[in-house]
Amino acid sequence: MPKRLRQIIAFSVGSFLVLTGLVLIVLPGPFTMPFVIAGLVVLAVEFAWAERLLAKAKLHANKIVPKKYKKSK
Repeated sequence: MPKRLRQIIAFSVGSFLVLTGLVLIVLPGPFTMPFVIAGLVVLAVEFAWAERLLAKAKLHANKIVPKKYKKSK
C-alpha cells in the first residue's frame, strides 16, 4: 500500500477516534479517554507529531494514577 494512502487512512481513523472521544466528554456516556488514546495510537503509527503527543499523554496519565495502583520496583 502506498505511504500516502496509509497516511490518509491513519489520519481518518485516528481523527475519528479522537473526535469521538472529545464528543463523549460533553455527552453523557462512559469510555471517553480510551477513544482519545486509541486515536492517538493510530495517528502515532504514521505521524511523528502524534507520537510526541501520545508520549505527553502517557506522562500525564502516570501522574493521575493513584500510587496504590502503581507497581513498586
